[in-house]
Amino acid sequence: MNKTVEKIPTWAFGYIFNGDMTGLTDEEVRLIDEALKRIGAELVCTPLDEEVQPYFTRYPLFGLPTDVVDCVILYK
Repeated sequence: MNKTVEKIPTWAFGYIFNGDMTGLTDEEVRLIDEALKRIGAELVCTPLDEEVQPYFTRYPLFGLPTDVVDCVILYK
C-alpha cells in the first residue's frame, strides 16, 4: 500500500469515519465520495487525538476553504 497526507475538511469526518450523513447535503456526500474515489483511497486515518490540530486552508482535498486536519490516506 502507498500513503499520502491530504487536507481533509473537518466537516466531513462524521461521514468518512462513521458513515453519518447528518447535516450534510446530497451534494456534499457526492463531493466526498468522488474525491476519495479519484485518489483511490482505501483507508483514511487521522493523527492520534493529542496530535490533531485543525487549521484553516484555502486548498482542502475537496470543497471550499475550511478547517482541515492532515490525514494519512492509504491507497493501492
